Amino acid sequence: MRWNLSSRARELSGGDAILISIPKSGRTWVRTFLNAYFSYKLGRQFSLDLTDRGDAGVPRIIYSHDRFEDRTKGNTWDRLRRKYLIPRRALRKRPIVLLARDPRDAFVSYFIQLTRRNPATPNEIREMSMDTFLRHPAFWDRCDGRSNERLDHRIRRPIRFHNRALRGFTRRSRRGLFHELLRAIGEKQIDENVFGPAIDFSDFRNMQKLEAAGEFGSKILQPRDREESGIVQSPPG
Repeated sequence: MRWNLSSRARELSGGDAILISIPKSGRTWVRTFLNAYFSYKLGRQFSLDLTDRGDAGVPRIIYSHDRFEDRTKGNTWDRLRRKYLIPRRALRKRPIVLLARDPRDAFVSYFIQLTRRNPATPNEIREMSMDTFLRHPAFWDRCDGRSNERLDHRIRRPIRFHNRALRGFTRRSRRGLFHELLRAIGEKQIDENVFGPAIDFSDFRNMQKLEAAGEFGSKILQPRDREESGIVQSPPG
């Protein structure tokens, strides 16, 4: 059953489009591009939450991990109220985009984030081996993306990330990907004058500079030790 009886239901409702993902599927990358595109289009300074607000001329986009958060975040009371689920009524007649990444890559990125980069991670999780974490009942056995793909059979035009992370995409492939994304969320006339600059703005190296300047509120794009430098990472998501 899909409902949301918490005060958060309002935040997860009323969007012009819905973007659903599991963690480490490239959501921050996509969000950076979308906000850069609409910021440039309206002649505004970049803001990472522009598409959250629903300002005139900008689609309000609901970004959610949906079932993943419902099953892994919060306490029993949160899960009883389905605090992290998008309400069923909010899904009606709204374009829905699924960000999908090879679950093996997403798992490795998520494991590294929890065990090496997130100081709030409980010691029980931080001290787990990768093999143990993979089989943890609260996490990855339920987080291979299939739960969100079963989202009431309402997933439309899925945007899929395969084995390559952000730095593995060529500029040409990024253009095709983001053209498809804009069309999927309802942007009928793509402004090519700002599309290219938005692509460049969301480049991984520029995102690292934004992170260093505090635009993302965290520093999880950067490896914490040398052992991680050889692991290809995607933006947080």
